[in-house]
Amino acid sequence: QVQLVESGGGLVQAGGSLRLSCAASGRTFSSYGMGWFRQAPGKEREFVAAISWNGGNTYYADFVKGRFTISRDNAKNTVYLQMNSLKPEDTAVYYCAANTEGALRASGYNYWGQGTQVTVSS
Repeated sequence: QVQLVESGGGLVQAGGSLRLSCAASGRTFSSYGMGWFRQAPGKEREFVAAISWNGGNTYYADFVKGRFTISRDNAKNTVYLQMNSLKPEDTAVYYCAANTEGALRASGYNYWGQGTQVTVSS
């Protein structure tokens, strides 16, 4: 069983930055592929970014390319999402997720966190 706990959300003005963290339990975190997703009110959950098990490869949704950066620290069992140049349309609950295959992908995740709210004011 993998437990994921997100933190770092909050209220920020447009153009500002936030860094989300996701702490994972378990001794095999370094073998997991990790991803970030988000869900805005009234919308379906959507893929944001993913990182491979060793951090060597990353993958982003088009709408965050150049603004968001996913990274991981396997020694700390933590994955991060650095969000810069935030826009009001980035307002959503952000979730981290893990896939035990270690894959870099936008779907097929086994475990999910509870989410952290990000609100961007105009």
